[in-house]
Amino acid sequence: MHINRKHSWQLPDSAVTPESQYLGRRKFLKAFGLGLAASVALPAVSRAATFGFPDSLNGGYSLAGVKLTSYNDVTGYNNFYEWGLDKGDPKVNANQGWKTEPWTIQIGGLCGKPGTYNVNDLVKTIGGIEQRNYRHRCVEAWSMVIPWDGFPLAKLVTMAEPKPEAKFLQFTSFLDPKNCPGQQSQDFPWPYTEGLTLAEATNELAFLATGIYGKPLLNQNGAPIRLVVPWKYGFKGAKSLMHIDFVANQPKTLWNGMAPNEYGFYANVNPEVDHPRWSQKTERVIGAGFFGGRQPTLKFNGYEKEVAALYTGLDLKKNF
Repeated sequence: MHINRKHSWQLPDSAVTPESQYLGRRKFLKAFGLGLAASVALPAVSRAATFGFPDSLNGGYSLAGVKLTSYNDVTGYNNFYEWGLDKGDPKVNANQGWKTEPWTIQIGGLCGKPGTYNVNDLVKTIGGIEQRNYRHRCVEAWSMVIPWDGFPLAKLVTMAEPKPEAKFLQFTSFLDPKNCPGQQSQDFPWPYTEGLTLAEATNELAFLATGIYGKPLLNQNGAPIRLVVPWKYGFKGAKSLMHIDFVANQPKTLWNGMAPNEYGFYANVNPEVDHPRWSQKTERVIGAGFFGGRQPTLKFNGYEKEVAALYTGLDLKKNF
């Protein structure tokens, strides 16, 4: 039985997004065996994670009273440098015939049960997916609220049976310079890599997303599977994952390696620590107007109660 817990990030009801603005969420078939058949009515996008979509939100992550960012903004305003540096580039460049079905992801490193999975099969093995509304905060000081579909990263960790010496997870995105214009540049050390401590990875909020708004992820959003850690800046959310490895030492990450004075390994949302080139005290809400949509930045993006204990004894100004 699911107990509808009241989390600290749930706010009083006000300005709730009307149901009509939820893009007419489909009543997906509940039977796992028919999940893929239901996908034929979806737009012609990746089918890699259509299996077993639920028909309702996990009530513990509803963000009551918070207006969701529109589907058009979520899918049209993206940082995904593999496909270009401008916000609109990924929507155009990632959809010029680039295929994310079929797609396999490899789980390996210091674990007892490594394996290589088709994403559909991984969702089946995990036991299906759920829907959660999460705040999203970019290090560039803009924010969204996104209805993700996916499963807790902790389920994958448990399935893989990490060995005692495993202390971190390393996430590696795809490498396809032939088809990916951004990866033809030598400005970045491709492929994209990110990392979490094992404790962070098993926190209840850490999530592997396979869809948004009840539909499969589009290529520009990291299809077919990506990392979501809502208390951290968005660059921690590695997209289009191909490898998840359990490792003993803190893994190298792309942005931390390129500019460690600007992009810390932990990357926790913290209004008390400014980026060297701009303030993090406020954020621009996408969809609310460039000047009229600013609001105060919340510590850990509003998830302080759930994650602060992960950093007990850690100086978050030095270990930013």
